[in-house]
Amino acid sequence: MLTDPPADVASNPARAIKGRGAHSNPQNRFHQQRSVSTSAEWFENLVQVSPATELIADHAKTIISTNKSPDIPFTQSINPYKGCEHGCVYCYARPTHEYLELSPGLDFETKIFYKPGAASLLRKAFEAPSYQCSPIMLGANTDPYQPAEKKLKITRHILEVCLEHQHPVSIITKGSLVLRDLDLLSELATLNLSKVVVSLTTLSNDTKAKLEPRTASPTARLRVIRETGEAGVPVNVMLAPMIPFVNDHELEELVSQCAEHSIMAISYILLRLPLGVAALFRAWLQEHYPLRAERVMNTIQASRGGKDYKAGFGTRMRGEGVFADLLSQRFRVACKRHGLSTGRGAELSCQHFRSAANAQQELF
Repeated sequence: MLTDPPADVASNPARAIKGRGAHSNPQNRFHQQRSVSTSAEWFENLVQVSPATELIADHAKTIISTNKSPDIPFTQSINPYKGCEHGCVYCYARPTHEYLELSPGLDFETKIFYKPGAASLLRKAFEAPSYQCSPIMLGANTDPYQPAEKKLKITRHILEVCLEHQHPVSIITKGSLVLRDLDLLSELATLNLSKVVVSLTTLSNDTKAKLEPRTASPTARLRVIRETGEAGVPVNVMLAPMIPFVNDHELEELVSQCAEHSIMAISYILLRLPLGVAALFRAWLQEHYPLRAERVMNTIQASRGGKDYKAGFGTRMRGEGVFADLLSQRFRVACKRHGLSTGRGAELSCQHFRSAANAQQELF
């Protein structure tokens, strides 16, 4: 049975695949060989079938990742999953699948690696005498509440360990499944140990279905914001990504909708297109917005120093140039009108952490 198309066919499918963000499975940038087909007609119907999601156990030896980036508001993070079934076509994490000998396209959203030993690894890390407490972010690369979490509960088990050790933890998500864990998050919040960041992209179901097909609906995400706040858990909102002439016109209304709920702070990020994500996004534009595709990409490049992406600290989240400056001004004015705080919000506490040393002292 034929399962894999020739490389050029996979890179240039005729149409979108229902329920998937990427339209193709472009070759891994680390692969030296390239295939070329003289005709793609025979494959035209086959590529319309949505590939099934495959869950693959990842028996990692460590669980906490660290970074020293000056424009990321955390130094420690945990990703319970590699790959993300949410299928956001713009996801900056897509190229990480290439380190697994896979494609940043459909592979990223259909071949999902999960870490069954995550909770045990985290407990071991917390109990190490050398461990220094610092807030942990869940979901820095891929969503900790993507569909697989409903069955696997890896994120929930991680939160249980955080509660056990009274360790501060933040979550960023587009999924409504986070409401399942409000019991843990609200208990952590009583000691200023938890925060939820909801990523909100659009208020249009149609745009959401095209852009991030398997995420929670806009209405569901607004409900997450409301119910999480009502449970006593601090909530931040991140409007991300803002895409020129696709969803940037919604900026003021997005801010207005968020202002109806008790949120701690709000921020935004301009679309980022690192490495192979740019080609996937261009294909997506041609499929869904062919008449404005050139205008969108021209504006993105004008905001990124003439390139699809420019990864400099200080500007990679906001961009530069006329459009980026105008977007920043619009955001500030909208937040001021509604009395919303911008930025990262309050810091979580590390003073309650139950370290190995604390446990030893309690014995005596």
